[in-house]
Amino acid sequence: MTRMIDFLEPLLPALLTAAIVVLVLVVADRLLKRGTTRDSEHDFRNKLIMLGLSLAGLVMLMVAAPFEPATRGQLLSFLGIVLSAAVALSSTTILGNVMAGIMLRAVGNFRVGDFVKVEGHFGRVTERGFFHTEIQTEERDLTTLPNLYLVTHAVSVIRSSGHYMRASVSLGYDVPRAEVERCLLSAAEAAGLDGAYVHILELGDFSVTYRVGGLLREVKSLLTKRSLLRAEMMDALHDAGIEIVSPNFMNQRVYGTDDAFVPRRRAPARTTPAPAAPKPEDVAFDKAEEAATLESLRLEKERLAEDAAALKADAGKAETDSEKEALARRLKRLEARAARLDEIIAAREAERTDGSD
Repeated sequence: MTRMIDFLEPLLPALLTAAIVVLVLVVADRLLKRGTTRDSEHDFRNKLIMLGLSLAGLVMLMVAAPFEPATRGQLLSFLGIVLSAAVALSSTTILGNVMAGIMLRAVGNFRVGDFVKVEGHFGRVTERGFFHTEIQTEERDLTTLPNLYLVTHAVSVIRSSGHYMRASVSLGYDVPRAEVERCLLSAAEAAGLDGAYVHILELGDFSVTYRVGGLLREVKSLLTKRSLLRAEMMDALHDAGIEIVSPNFMNQRVYGTDDAFVPRRRAPARTTPAPAAPKPEDVAFDKAEEAATLESLRLEKERLAEDAAALKADAGKAETDSEKEALARRLKRLEARAARLDEIIAAREAERTDGSD
């Protein structure tokens, strides 16, 4: 028994330190998960905190271990060399994506639900992970982009407040410029764009290149509006009798000089309006839209928590009973709304998990 005690006595500080480290990690993990919803932003932050605590615990174990001072110093030096080498090689390793993820969040140029374009990849952000960022493309496919890739390439973000949409068309010199501008401006307005404009991009050898554009307020309908703008351009030009043909237009059939290559308008086959076709964005970006909705619900929940904390502070400063009762009623309504948001968020997260399975 005495030998056992003599053997364990030098190990007691290390064992006690190990127990404390494990306890701190378990408690920290539960505290970080409590009160936070399961989303990529909180998950990234929690993993980062746990990584820092784990490294700190490892250093504490080395210090508390029953090693000779020289051995302990060598171990700490070795740990420092390993960390330094990992940082030095981070540009080509997994740690590089972690550091790139930290940089992306520090810059904060996009978030879940935003449209982004980077080196030929275009879509809406569905998830911002620890090592990667996931976007949903126009084809409804999910594309995973490493965070390091996003840091080393230019990322274009379509602002949710509006996006200037544009399209180009080439017409002959025989078409009056004023007539073209009138048709293109009417097409942009018919497509629902604000602040429409027409620019002349190029005076070519055989044609003039025009660009029409305007501000699209509802960026969620980007795909539909992009097609609608071109359709309205074609209809407006054809209605004005303006041909949209190649400068070197050739055909084996012989036409008269008065013939114009404009589709003939036909009477509608039915008088009842056709049912509205589903928008491609509703299907193509379903996961991104769900992620954006969850993100807005979480932000609303955080705002309600801040308002509730402010009300509690005001209730403590209230002097009359009537003021306290009024603040208590407002606080109760806020708490009820926050509880309802918790239920909605939990239900949506469960649906999202079932859908991904």
